[in-house]
Amino acid sequence: MADLFDSGDTPKGKAVEVRTRPLADRMRPQSLSEVIGQEQVLGPEAPLGVMLANGSLSSLIFWGPPGVGKTTIARLLAQETDLHFVQISAIFTGVPDLKKVFEAAKVRRQNGQGTLLFVDEIHRFNKAQQDGFLPYMEDGTILLVGATTENPSFELNAAVLSRSQVLVLERLSLADLERLAQRAEKELGRALPLDGHARDALLEMADGDGRALLNLIEQVSAWTVETKLNSDQLSVRLMRRAAKFDKSGDEHYNLISALHKSIRGSDPDAALYWLARMLEGGEDPRFLARRLTMMSTEDIGLADPQANTVCLNAWNTYERLGSPEGELALANAAVYLALAPKSNAVYVGIKAARRLAKTTGSAPPPKHILNAPTRLMKDQGYGDGYAYDHDAEDGFSGQNYFPDGVKRPVLYQPVERGFERELKKRSEYFAKLRLQRNSGD
Repeated sequence: MADLFDSGDTPKGKAVEVRTRPLADRMRPQSLSEVIGQEQVLGPEAPLGVMLANGSLSSLIFWGPPGVGKTTIARLLAQETDLHFVQISAIFTGVPDLKKVFEAAKVRRQNGQGTLLFVDEIHRFNKAQQDGFLPYMEDGTILLVGATTENPSFELNAAVLSRSQVLVLERLSLADLERLAQRAEKELGRALPLDGHARDALLEMADGDGRALLNLIEQVSAWTVETKLNSDQLSVRLMRRAAKFDKSGDEHYNLISALHKSIRGSDPDAALYWLARMLEGGEDPRFLARRLTMMSTEDIGLADPQANTVCLNAWNTYERLGSPEGELALANAAVYLALAPKSNAVYVGIKAARRLAKTTGSAPPPKHILNAPTRLMKDQGYGDGYAYDHDAEDGFSGQNYFPDGVKRPVLYQPVERGFERELKKRSEYFAKLRLQRNSGD
């Protein structure tokens, strides 16, 4: 009969309990020094390192993706500071539950012990519920540590944010995940049955999530195989974890920003990559078509007037073909935009024009360019002195079209790229003619 004891003095029941606990639970760090990654938060000169060294821990908001140690770090902070650790989830906690938590924390405080209240998914509380934390934070009844996967700037009350320090926890790097895998192998007492490429593939499947990696390792370690598996064999046995993508949250805006910046930076390969990331994440291709069309007007503009037409045609093609065939048209548009000459001259020009429009208020057009359909309007000088450009030399009169008293600005300044190089020549030509006409030469 197999020995159920882990050591000479471990009871059988305890051994069974250890073996049935999930690997991720068994692997929880017992001190902050055991936490893998997050040096930007935990290092000696990092925010938490400095707070702990000075014994001045403040309320905190941990912002980061799943599986990077938010709960673990909060628990260990309570341990390091001798605070009673209370964990709640905003998903399952209502107002009556919060009142009980606060009352218990008050009693602890009267007995000389503080409370670290860890609130998972704190952004799920509405604004009024978040306000409920304020008096207990201010009088020291609780030290709040909130965790969120959403941008705190948009999801948390300004009052809560002003009383807390936001710390950003990052997805684990491949090097961090490898350290975690090695630690797991030590805990399991055996190496994973994977060759080098399969091991790399397993780390990539975790997508920066330490908890996900430990769950994958637990599955792989249970397999009985005669030889090490390669990456193809691993992919057959395990489904690749879907990349993180929230069509209405931060990842939505982060990825469209990455696509936009890649196109602006004339990198077609990066543009295709971020386009693919969004499509694979389930983004609506119509949203991508709209954003590509917007990029054609903002970042290419008149440097390549055809760019806008390419985008509109791609959008129309997608509407006719649907997915997945129509997505190729969007890829064509993305590559075209990335390789097109860039100019934001019109974008800058219209913004400057709108600022000028705000400052000039209701200044009317000069009377010489107003129509005069009635005798009264003619008597008021409407249309008086208007120069018909087709009758002027070179088809250009050089008249003033800005309101009287408004100094003529230069709003559109074309660049020396693409078709705008030609527009720059035309703009300079008319500017020279205007100066000649107005100087009487």
